[in-house]
Amino acid sequence: MRARESVMKIVFLLCACVSIVAVAAICLFMFVNGFPAMAEIGVGKFLLGTEWRPGQNLYGIFPMIIGSIYVTAGALVIGVPIGILCAVFLAFYCPKKLYTFIKPAIQLLAGIPSIVYGFFGLVFIVPLIRNLFSGSQSGKGVLTASILLGIMVLPTIIETTESSLRAVPEAYYEGSLALGATKERTIFKSVMTAAKSGVVSGVILGVGRVIGETMAVIMVAGNQAAMPGSILSGVRTLTANIVLEMAYATDLHREALIATAVVLFVFILIINVCFSLVKRSDS
Repeated sequence: MRARESVMKIVFLLCACVSIVAVAAICLFMFVNGFPAMAEIGVGKFLLGTEWRPGQNLYGIFPMIIGSIYVTAGALVIGVPIGILCAVFLAFYCPKKLYTFIKPAIQLLAGIPSIVYGFFGLVFIVPLIRNLFSGSQSGKGVLTASILLGIMVLPTIIETTESSLRAVPEAYYEGSLALGATKERTIFKSVMTAAKSGVVSGVILGVGRVIGETMAVIMVAGNQAAMPGSILSGVRTLTANIVLEMAYATDLHREALIATAVVLFVFILIINVCFSLVKRSDS
């Protein structure tokens, strides 16, 4: 029995080491191949440059950074309120018979491939935006991408928030009601406050999903490597920039795309650090 436990302990240790080595290898590859391009182009010109023209050796990714921030912020503005309110409905208001249909639908929403979301946005959301706003000739832009990504991020926020709400002890809910608070006030002032760290964790995970999304964004964002003038303007995100040009990029152009991935990697790293801090504050 002890021998079996020792063997399994070694197996678990090896699995953990494989994960660590994989992350370290990715970091090493990214930084070794990305930093030389930044040094050659110039960190300031690379991060703050507003023109991306590989044929003229102009590699400024600031429009892509702004585009990623705009799309991410728009998706969160749309997805976070809907996701949190939907989780509240599932946890406190949803009848059991209806819950058996809504819960699997949300889980199915999480399993739909990105390319299917992209086709949905291209066929439904793009014509809708084009018809509603005369300033959008193509219908592709920041608003369209934000709406689509707001839909895509819903399962992550709903699942995490609902689990956090259900994890709050019943005494919080019942005690607040016993003191005379309404059900709505109890949920949002007592239970939601106790589950705040879990709700924030869901939002942070949603940010990671949005900022790393590629295929769906390519199909509906317009892919214009320029500063967006409005929410209807076409935009190119960091991930889209890499995917669109990596197939034919060579030399400095290829290294600049890898450097773009380094910037994206840093964004994701910051998000993961925030997630770890939230989890640590909850423990």
